[in-house]
Amino acid sequence: MASSLTLMRRSCRFVSIFATTSRQSSSKTLAPPSLQTGLLLFLSQRFHDVETVLSWIPWLKNRVVRQKNVFYGYTQKNFGDNIATAFYVLSLKGGFRFAGQSEWFRSDKRGKFNWDFMNHRDSPVEEVDVSNTLINYTGLDNLVKQKCLRTLSLSGCTQVDDWFLSRLHVFQDTLEELDISHCPQITEGGLAALKNLRVLRRLDVSQLPRIQNPGLVVILLEEMLPQCQVTAAGFDHCLMDRHTQSDSQAQAP
Repeated sequence: MASSLTLMRRSCRFVSIFATTSRQSSSKTLAPPSLQTGLLLFLSQRFHDVETVLSWIPWLKNRVVRQKNVFYGYTQKNFGDNIATAFYVLSLKGGFRFAGQSEWFRSDKRGKFNWDFMNHRDSPVEEVDVSNTLINYTGLDNLVKQKCLRTLSLSGCTQVDDWFLSRLHVFQDTLEELDISHCPQITEGGLAALKNLRVLRRLDVSQLPRIQNPGLVVILLEEMLPQCQVTAAGFDHCLMDRHTQSDSQAQAP
């Protein structure tokens, strides 16, 4: 984006200078400017307006994220922790299941959902799937009161980072399954915080682009969480190489 803006600036500036010089040096030229020249002249005149609009795009994106992760205090106060959590998850276009129930409540692609979940005010949330949503660290305020949360799926969540993972310790006595695959902001530091999840049984760390040594990281996770089955799709070859080297060293005289 930065290189494109720089190129546009130079092109517009060149055309403006060229057009001004041409008008001053030759008053006999009667041919109208070409379509491309006219377009570049127009852009040079409106460039600052375009640049202003582009500068607003990141702010608008952050505003959407903030709105998606507001604390549902009013809902919590009037309907309880469970309904507030359920409404927050559905507002993210995610899904959840109450403890003791087999039915999942989910939002459709347009954000529409079934309001029957309001009938389960006294049922805690046991499973949450907010994959590919905008959930972030602040939004966890709507989940931390769930004392029976066993499964949390965060696959593909672009706002989930190391700070987010460090706060999952509030579920250390209940969380058994965690999926953080395809989360682009997670690093080794965030994974180290998962040591607090002492009842974790399944962990998916597939395709984490910021992990430098995925094979080594997975081995460390297995040592840190010996009771947990770690899934790391795409990293099997690294693990195989590491285990092969370990076996060779063990067999060496």
